Amino acid sequence: MEKLPKRYTDFRETFPEIAEAYDAMGKAAGDAGPMDEKTCRLVKLALSVGARQQGSVHAHTRRAIEVGASREELLQVVALAVTSIGFAPSVAAYSWVREVLEGR
Repeated sequence: MEKLPKRYTDFRETFPEIAEAYDAMGKAAGDAGPMDEKTCRLVKLALSVGARQQGSVHAHTRRAIEVGASREELLQVVALAVTSIGFAPSVAAYSWVREVLEGR
């Protein structure tokens, strides 16, 4: 697994109560409906792609891989984004997903 960014871990250590509440909210959202964990992770990746958040795309790519998402599934999320967010932003997201897949 890729090392988490130092700023992220520093924030969590500085504000442990916020980190715990954030984790609990994420778990509650995941438990709120019928989708399995892999589907939830792919949806979160799609939301990150749409928001054009590089760090979030990296994180949700890693998390999707952890629950069994394949390379093809991850790249399909990016391909589906083309008609919603445009070609250039999708190419950027493609590069971010590939960074995680290639271990950079």
